[in-house]
Amino acid sequence: MVATVRYTSSDEDSARWARFVFREGDVVVSTRSKSGTTWVQQVVASLLHGTPDLPAPLATLSPWVDWLVEPVDEVVARLEAQPGRRVVKTHTPLDGLPRDPRATSVVVCRHPLDAAVSLYHQGGNLDRARMRELTGDTSPVREPRPRPPLHDWLAGWAEEVRDPRAAMDSLDGFLHHARVAWARRDDADTVLVHYADLLADREGEMRRLAERLGIEVEPSAWPALVDAASFDAMRSRAGETAPDPSGVLLDQRAFFRRGTSGAGSEVLTADELVRYRARSAAALPSALDAWLHR
Repeated sequence: MVATVRYTSSDEDSARWARFVFREGDVVVSTRSKSGTTWVQQVVASLLHGTPDLPAPLATLSPWVDWLVEPVDEVVARLEAQPGRRVVKTHTPLDGLPRDPRATSVVVCRHPLDAAVSLYHQGGNLDRARMRELTGDTSPVREPRPRPPLHDWLAGWAEEVRDPRAAMDSLDGFLHHARVAWARRDDADTVLVHYADLLADREGEMRRLAERLGIEVEPSAWPALVDAASFDAMRSRAGETAPDPSGVLLDQRAFFRRGTSGAGSEVLTADELVRYRARSAAALPSALDAWLHR
C-alpha cells in the first residue's frame, strides 16, 4: 500500500521512502524524537548480527531515511549494499510509511513530557550552521532568540496546539504518532515498545523483540548483547552509537544525556500537569493514554 500522508519538516521528508525497496525481514524503527530510537536500533541491529560489535557505526548501518541532511541516493545505496535483513530508522508515523508485507515496524513510545525534556536539551547540542549547509538551506540567517528556561518552554509545549503533519515534535505530533501505532498494535507486522519497559527489564524486552522478529540468538551471546544495550555502555561508545554521520552534534556523548523517566513531571507544576493530562486524555483512547503515561 502506498502511503497517503506526507510528513515534512525543515530537515525531514517522508516522500524519500519511495526510493527504498524493502527486503524480506527488514525492520523499521519508527519513533518520535528522543523516544528511544537509537536504543532500539542498537538492540535490533545487535540481535540480527548476533553481536554488539556491529560491522559499521550504528548511524551508517541503520540510517534515517527521511533525513534531508544525507542525500537519499547515498542512503539507499548504503542500505542496498548490506546483505540480509536491515534495520532502518524513521521519525515518520506509520500512516506516512509504505506498508510492505516483508517488513516489520517497531514503534517505540515514551512519556511525551520526558521526551520533550530530552528534546529541549538536544536543541542546544545541534550545530545549526552545519545542518543548514547540509540541507542546502539558503534562507537568510536570523539571529537566534535566547532559549527560554526549561519550565517555560515545556509548559508552552504542553499547551500549544499544532498540526502533527507540520509539527511532528509538538505534543500533538507525539500523541498522533502513538495513536496511529496503537491502532495497529494487534497486527503481525507491528510491535509496540514502551521506553519504560526497556528501563525496567531490558533483557526481557530484548528477548520479546527477538521472538516477535523471528531472530534466533545463541544463548551464550545474550549477556554481551544485553550489557552493550545499557545506557552507560552506549554513551561510552558514543562515536559508534550516536546518530551523527554528518557531524551535526556538538557533543556526541551529550546525546545520551540522562536515559530515565520522570523528568517532565519534575518540571511542571501540579496544575500544569493536570492540564497536560486533560489534553492527552481528550486526544487518545483511554487504554493508550494509560499505557503511554504509566
